[in-house]
Formats: sequence, C-alpha cells, structure tokens
Amino acid sequence: MERRTIGAAALEVGAIGLGCMPMSWGYSASQRSGEGSLRALHAALDRGCSLLDTADMYGPFTNELLVGRVLRERRADAFVSTKCGLLAGDQHIVANGRPGYIKRACDASLRRLQTDHIDLYQLHRADPEVPIEETWGAMAELVAAGKVRSLGLCAVGARAARTWRGPRAARSAPDGRAFRRPGLHDGTLRQLERVQQVFPVSSVQAELSVWAAEALVELLPWCESRGVGFLAAMPLGNGFLTGTLTPGQGFEPDDIRARHPRFTAEMMAANQPVVAGLRRVGARHGATPGQVALAWTLAQGRHVVPVPGTKKERWAAQNANAAELVLTPEDLREIAALPAARDSWY
Repeated sequence: MERRTIGAAALEVGAIGLGCMPMSWGYSASQRSGEGSLRALHAALDRGCSLLDTADMYGPFTNELLVGRVLRERRADAFVSTKCGLLAGDQHIVANGRPGYIKRACDASLRRLQTDHIDLYQLHRADPEVPIEETWGAMAELVAAGKVRSLGLCAVGARAARTWRGPRAARSAPDGRAFRRPGLHDGTLRQLERVQQVFPVSSVQAELSVWAAEALVELLPWCESRGVGFLAAMPLGNGFLTGTLTPGQGFEPDDIRARHPRFTAEMMAANQPVVAGLRRVGARHGATPGQVALAWTLAQGRHVVPVPGTKKERWAAQNANAAELVLTPEDLREIAALPAARDSWY
C-alpha cells in the first residue's frame, strides 16, 4: 500500500488506516464479536493499513485491550494512535485535561495496548476548565519521556455551527462545493494556534467525507500549509456511503446512528442520490460506492489519511483495496456536482 507521512517528523503510515471504535463502542453491541474484530485487525495490517486508531474511552478501555492483543504479536506492523481527555460514564461523557490525569491515562493506555510507546497520542477534547496549553504541555512531557512519539488534536464538536441559520455568504471548498456552515472549525483552529506554541502538532483528526466536506474550507488548508497530517474521520459517513444501508431499516438504541440527524428514514431517503452518484463512478472502475468514497478522500491531499471504522474482516479488506483506486478528473467533477447531503435539523 502507498505510504503517507504525518507531521514534521515524517512518520509513515499506510494511506488508509483502520478506525477501531466500532469493535467496542458506538455501534450495535449485538453485532460485535471479539474474534471477528481480531480478524479485521489482522486483515487491515496484512494489507498495509498500519494506522490503528483507538481511544481509552471506547468501551471504555475495552477497545485498547482488544488492539493490545494484536499488538502483542504484530507491534512492528502497526502505527498505534490512541486518545485521551474524555471520560465515559453510563449516560454522559466529560472532559478531563488535568496534567496529572493525562499522564496517568497514558500509562494506563500503554498497559492495555501492551506496548512501550504510542506512535500518535491525540487529545480527544479539551477540558473547558483547564487551559489547553497545560494539557498539551503534559502531553509534550510524555514525548520527552519516550512514551509517545507525536501529538495530535481531534476537532472540537461542531453541532452548534451546523445549526446556524444566519445570512453570511456561503463558503466555498476547493472542489467548488459551497457550505452554509460558517465557523464550523473556528474553535479547532483557535486551539491549534495555541497548542502549536507549546509543542508541534503532528496531526488533526476531523470528519471528512463526500457528504461532510467542510474541512476542505479552512481546516485542511491549515494543516497543509504547516505540514500537519490530517486523519479523516468517518470517511464512509458512518456506513451510509457504502450503499449497504436502506432508508427506514432502523438501528438498535445503543447505535449512535439511532440519534444521528442524517439517519432518520426521511433523510436516508433524501440522501440516496449521493450514494447513487458514487455507485455510478464505481461502476466505471469495478469498485464499490464505499471504495469510491475512500478514494475521493485520498484525493484531497497527500497528507490525508482516511480512517474508516469497521469490525468485520470483509469490510476491512475492501476498505484497504480502495487505496488502489485512482479517480480521474472527470470522476472528481462528477462527485463535486452531487447534491449536498441533508440533515433532519435542516
């Protein structure tokens, strides 16, 4: 698989990573299988998807334990990315950015992952009660101690910006798309400018996909101008862009899509033209809609690494094969012309 670099240290990873969250958290528990997830992890590594993206809050903790079972055998094949800064309870999630906690969380992650170092340690969310410089400084000390190789920042939540209804002119992305979601990443950009003064940022993780391309407007250009890697979260639109979901199919109560504004029956039906467009492009290449979606994400920049999540070996292998798909300028123009995705809050 093609290799891509993350950050000024030029850390190399496979062009497509593996998001491990669905194996332990966020999606229907009835569909999880520990052995199936292990097969998916091995399938990804076998095909060069070296970046394994997890977090201590996934489970919580069980996702890192699962990844650790594979790292015990294949540490040299993997680029380990995990996150800190969020605590998950039964019905709530809270941020904790206190330096002492961050250092303890790192040690705990190292034990669960069965490794002596983390390749990329990401701040999941900033603690509003702790200056982000203090949190980032503690993470930098982990680099100095040899426990962590590089640091990354996850984009802050942006739901408030997505519901904005003001008159400001739409912003345009490089591919010609226009958005009426101004300021979507303003908070993340402010955080990046602050932490960059403390210790270099190696990567930023944020949602980027055919139906959520707002990062192209300001966030990805910020990364490109500074040699910062970009981890594209949810590049398959939580599974919608694979074309395997049908409107009205329903989701189990513990599945995040049961509350997602693009997964109501009405919105899934309204957004079918997006999938149909990906399917048309894929037909010309013998590829699936999901593979086209991943190839589109790869085409957004040399430092972009899509991190599709899955818990099944079949999908892990299929996602990895998308690295071989090169979209033509005609393909990219056709995708850019697809209708904008709709949300139920519109």
